[in-house]
Amino acid sequence: MKKCVYLLAALLLLYTPLAAQTPSGDSLSHLAGPQGQPLRLHLPQQPGWTSVQEGKTLRFRLHASGGADTAYVFTVMPAGIQGLQFDSLGHFTWTPGYDAVSRLRPDSTYQLLFEVRNRQQERVHQVVELQVQHANRPPQVGELKPFYVRYNQQNIYTIEQSALMDADGDPLVIVPNLEVMPEGAKLSPQGEFSWKPSLTQFNQLRNRPLQLEFWLEDQPAKARTKGSFRIEVTQQDLPPSIQMIPSQNRFRYSEDATINLKFQLYDPNGESDIASFSMLSDNTQVPAAALVKNTPSQWEFIWKPGYDFVKDPLDSLSFHITFFVLDKANKQDERRVYFTILNAVNEAEQDRKLYEDYRAAMVRAWDLMEQLTEAEEDLKKRYRKAKRGKKARSLTNASLGAATGITPVVVEEPGTSKKITAIGGTAVMTIGTLEATEVIGRSTKDLVERLNYIMEKRNELQTKGDIFARKYALKSARRKPEFMKEMDDFIGVMNLRGLVALELDAGWKNKKKPTSENVARTFKDFAGEKQ
Repeated sequence: MKKCVYLLAALLLLYTPLAAQTPSGDSLSHLAGPQGQPLRLHLPQQPGWTSVQEGKTLRFRLHASGGADTAYVFTVMPAGIQGLQFDSLGHFTWTPGYDAVSRLRPDSTYQLLFEVRNRQQERVHQVVELQVQHANRPPQVGELKPFYVRYNQQNIYTIEQSALMDADGDPLVIVPNLEVMPEGAKLSPQGEFSWKPSLTQFNQLRNRPLQLEFWLEDQPAKARTKGSFRIEVTQQDLPPSIQMIPSQNRFRYSEDATINLKFQLYDPNGESDIASFSMLSDNTQVPAAALVKNTPSQWEFIWKPGYDFVKDPLDSLSFHITFFVLDKANKQDERRVYFTILNAVNEAEQDRKLYEDYRAAMVRAWDLMEQLTEAEEDLKKRYRKAKRGKKARSLTNASLGAATGITPVVVEEPGTSKKITAIGGTAVMTIGTLEATEVIGRSTKDLVERLNYIMEKRNELQTKGDIFARKYALKSARRKPEFMKEMDDFIGVMNLRGLVALELDAGWKNKKKPTSENVARTFKDFAGEKQ
């Protein structure tokens, strides 16, 4: 319908130069012949000529007048509408199908562009909107199987839903015909007929079977169609039958999809005559426990093939199951159903693995952060100790060679009240604020470089860890292809250079457990649960 509207709009644009010449208020007269008569297109004038119901035929004829030539040729666009016929003389015939309007809409509009032209290339067009009203069709009742009743038992018969049809897809209900209903019988709107005939009724039925009529009514139009099924007294042990919902022979499912089939068993001799209901499958992976018994005559097949049902590299696996019912006389009925199971991706397992990769990277980063923090605190402690070390460490004895006598020497330390004395052939030299590491023969430059590198690395790891934790906290983000690449880049940040210079213990173990709470204290946006 939208394509039709777009096509008409394009056609109108093509005719814009001609329409610009049309006098205001008259879109049909814009070309005048030699006698001053413009070319005109005349549409039908009778009321309701633009309205038609589904399945009904709309007929009319277009006329033209004026122009420089009277050899008129009529056309309509768009062409190819189903059921529409239009010749060059202006005869229009259209029978819209029953699918032209949805049952949920009262009508539908079809836009048509009619055009008339002559041999002088004069032409005029007119857009017409045709209204198609929905026409409800009554439901249909197919052939129903007979109902065989037994005396002194509650006989139940269900009208087969597969035999009840409505071309418009309307909801259906069954209405009993009270004039022919036997006494004591009931017929539900869903088609379940129950009857326990008395002895008189049973004998009458034996002599003259009953053709029970009912009405099949669609909603909400309430159009009715009469149906009937035959009621007879059972004369022999008839075989049981199987009704399956949905009633089809082939199914396609993906792995991890739940398959649910419902079975209703019927036995003309009564429900008590049903001996067993079972199944046989040519695939041993289908469990027998998938067939569940609700009542002796009602069963369900409930099965969910796992993600390992179709083995790689297969993309699907097909098999069939035969469902069969036996009565006490070993008479049976069976239904063979074909299944195709498609290989599917286990999204839950995939999400679990992605989360484990995400968590492992964050735990590794947290573990390294703890080790770097501990190393940083140790270096800071040693550096502070060196900076504030004992004043005696700021002094050292330097041998001045041999001395000829013992000379008392008193040295005052600047900024303090302490004094140091030395006796003998030695001299005392003040080194000022030299760090302890210099005193014991090691360079302070190495200590400062290690401390700066650890602080720099810890800050970098903290920043990138917060970004990574926040960006991939949700499973939808971890499903993106760039997750693995960015995780490798993040792990690369944890590869420290100069491990020997840092003197990090390769056998260091974290005293804290790598719980989600501990990791979240370091990286606040870390997802502690699978999401």
